[in-house]
Amino acid sequence: MSCDFQPPWWSRGGHLQTVWAPFFARSGKISFRREIWTTPDQDQVAVDWIDAPAAAAPVVILFHGLGSSSRGHYALALAVALQQRGWGGCFINFRGCGGIDNRLPRSYHAGDSAEIAWMLEKVAALLPDRQRYGVGVSLGGNALLKYLGEQGSSAEQVLSKAAGVCAPVDLVATAEFLQQGSIRFYNRYFLINMKKTARRFQQRHPEMADWTQVFLARNLYDFDEYFTAPVHGFAGAQVFWEKGSSAPLLRHIQVPTLLLHSEDDPIVPIASVRAAVLSPVMTACVTQHGGHVGFMTGPFPGHLDWLPNTLLDFFEGRNNP
Repeated sequence: MSCDFQPPWWSRGGHLQTVWAPFFARSGKISFRREIWTTPDQDQVAVDWIDAPAAAAPVVILFHGLGSSSRGHYALALAVALQQRGWGGCFINFRGCGGIDNRLPRSYHAGDSAEIAWMLEKVAALLPDRQRYGVGVSLGGNALLKYLGEQGSSAEQVLSKAAGVCAPVDLVATAEFLQQGSIRFYNRYFLINMKKTARRFQQRHPEMADWTQVFLARNLYDFDEYFTAPVHGFAGAQVFWEKGSSAPLLRHIQVPTLLLHSEDDPIVPIASVRAAVLSPVMTACVTQHGGHVGFMTGPFPGHLDWLPNTLLDFFEGRNNP
């Protein structure tokens, strides 16, 4: 694999890569096979599969980012790349994502490594003889990395390799970063989408949270203070961010793992990534450009094949940097 990403002349800059890729870049059409899994606490999640032509083909397990799903631009691009290589894919939607509502008065969050654990164990039980690789993107990346750090060598039983893409490994630093200058646009974008999701919870679980405070939230701190933290058992946003960050655990990872970021990511501050101490089995790939899960290449309006091919090359052991 190569860590050298070069954007086309018309899409230089982290903001353009970040904003353009989800809406306009080309990834190709894909058809998933959907399953509904019952969680250990009797909730439900939607899981979308890419079936491989060969029964022994490797399978990639994808965990998506905040407000996304198995239909995210990076997910569709990965699905296309998997089909081209004859691999399988297991794209897991977190609770309340992927077009179905969950049953219980809880959601998903960046530090929910317990959720990652049972999902990976279920895939391992379903496909015990397949090579299994895990990919976490943004929020899903932090949750996957946290799981890997907590589990240490035990994670080798469920995954052969893993990758975290644009993961906010330091949630405190990321939340503070999003309050700065023009970057506040992303803070507002996430907040609008999270409030939309919260209104669905309000209709089904009116006692779940202090809804007045939730909908008055003006930033991520307020939302996590009045929704994410209390709903998931944390004593406030600051405690949630500190306990949910994967950075302190990266040194304990024993599964070979790619940590992929870009210098011009407008959401995750690269300084917080560089400050983390990595395990010897981790490979850092920091590109100069790419934005936040953008990585568009080619002529206008752009293609999204660089990221999935970089991930799959890493899993295959091709020219690791």
